[in-house]
Amino acid sequence: MFFIKTIMEQIFEEWDIYAGKKELKTRDIDLQNIKKTAMLKIIALTGIRRVGKTSVLILLHQFLKRQGEKVAYINLEDSRIKNNPKILEEILKWFGDSGYLLLDEITSVSDWEGWLARNHEMLKGKLKLIVSSSRSSLVFPNKSLRGRILTYEMYPLSFSEFLNFKKFSLEHTTIGIGKIEKEMKEYLIYGGFPETALLENQTEKVNLLNSYFKDIIGLDVAEISNENISTIELFGKYIIEAPYFSASKCLNFFKSLGHKIAKQTLLNLERYSQESYLFFFVPIFSRNIKDRAQYPRKAYLGDSGFMNAISGKSDFGRLFENIVLLELKRRTTRNKEINYWKDKKQIEADFVIREGINVKEIIQVVYEIKEESTLQREIRGLINCAKDLSVKEGIVITKDYENKRTVDGIKIKFIPLWKWLLKIN
Repeated sequence: MFFIKTIMEQIFEEWDIYAGKKELKTRDIDLQNIKKTAMLKIIALTGIRRVGKTSVLILLHQFLKRQGEKVAYINLEDSRIKNNPKILEEILKWFGDSGYLLLDEITSVSDWEGWLARNHEMLKGKLKLIVSSSRSSLVFPNKSLRGRILTYEMYPLSFSEFLNFKKFSLEHTTIGIGKIEKEMKEYLIYGGFPETALLENQTEKVNLLNSYFKDIIGLDVAEISNENISTIELFGKYIIEAPYFSASKCLNFFKSLGHKIAKQTLLNLERYSQESYLFFFVPIFSRNIKDRAQYPRKAYLGDSGFMNAISGKSDFGRLFENIVLLELKRRTTRNKEINYWKDKKQIEADFVIREGINVKEIIQVVYEIKEESTLQREIRGLINCAKDLSVKEGIVITKDYENKRTVDGIKIKFIPLWKWLLKIN
């Protein structure tokens, strides 16, 4: 008796074969740890679209295959299957109730939350579910999934990964440092998307970043918000140009262009664009909940390359700060929060990392320090912040200035951005 494969089964096998053959560069992710943790929890990879979640799932597929495990990979955004309301049940019938099942873009199909919760409960320890999504809804799941899911948030390539992708060898010589500063400039301007990093032509990089920006707006932000794409694009361009986000000021911007839009809609777009990892909005440090809600949030891009690609500008001061924010998000655990600090005289410290009420670190980002007066002006925010929060030290991240000083009892370490990113003391 011959077994005739259904169309669905053929599609599932196509994706699984694709995952087995795809050649990819490695990422700084502990695959063995993911395998181990998947025995107990649903593993979810989240992050901005095109950041490499699929690549990590495929690398995991190949890793598990080499270890003799039963594993399958399926991309649920495949137009041939995503609209099938029973697609997850079809996959389970095909794959079985044990092994590692890797489901890419799980949030694109119906009843994904209920399906994950049910099958994790009934098949725990047998069926290991590892999923991905370009939306942060997996970070804060509904009640049925709470306690069952462990999220790994992915960001564009770290500078270390960026250099590895380009097969760059660091040499601690004058010439070597000059080369790494050149790579740093490219990383700042064109960002850390894996495909962008591998392109040589600058025009191609910009075109690719433009297409990513439009995809995220159309496939993620617009779909969640149900807003017009042109409205979201205008909102996105405003955020790229503005270092701070205030719904009131953004509303005035829209009105000046003749657009009728509600303030609540702009607040929703702030939330949805952050859920899609397109932008990040950092609140002010305050022990007053009202202040945190009312003060403008500092706006950062999900990838630094969007600034040049969308606006045609390269504000290196903001790019430096943006790269630091993304690296802090890579390094900061879920129980820590990133804020900025500002006093009544509008003197500011760029980043305050805290855990509960305890401040763990204060960081100031200064692009260039050309003379002593510049240095004194730029560190004033860090000094005032440290005194206010009873912290005895801080870090100033610079372009190329390196030193250690104690000012007003505050120990300050000055370190070039590339050294801080590569964790070179």
